[in-house]
Amino acid sequence: MGPLDQEAMKRLAGKYIWWKTPDEAVAMPERVVAQVMNIGDYDDVQALAHQVGDEYLRDVLDHAEIGQFNERSWVYWHYRLGLAAPGRVPPLPARRFA
Repeated sequence: MGPLDQEAMKRLAGKYIWWKTPDEAVAMPERVVAQVMNIGDYDDVQALAHQVGDEYLRDVLDHAEIGQFNERSWVYWHYRLGLAAPGRVPPLPARRFA
């Protein structure tokens, strides 16, 4: 599968990216998807997963930016998508100081 259709994406953007207009938010669909993965309600998460597929969700998780996921969601999605064995979840993205 692939990204959500525009209407579904705008609906999720309006609900989960409240600091931007839906039109602004859908310009970066991976950020909308990451936000739903992080704080979405059960129905929205299930609909999102069904529509975009696990491979797209893995890609969003693999390219997550600092602060996009809380620890609970980070661990859940790594297990749910088969990206980590129990007790072997990679650390959250973090700033690195030289």
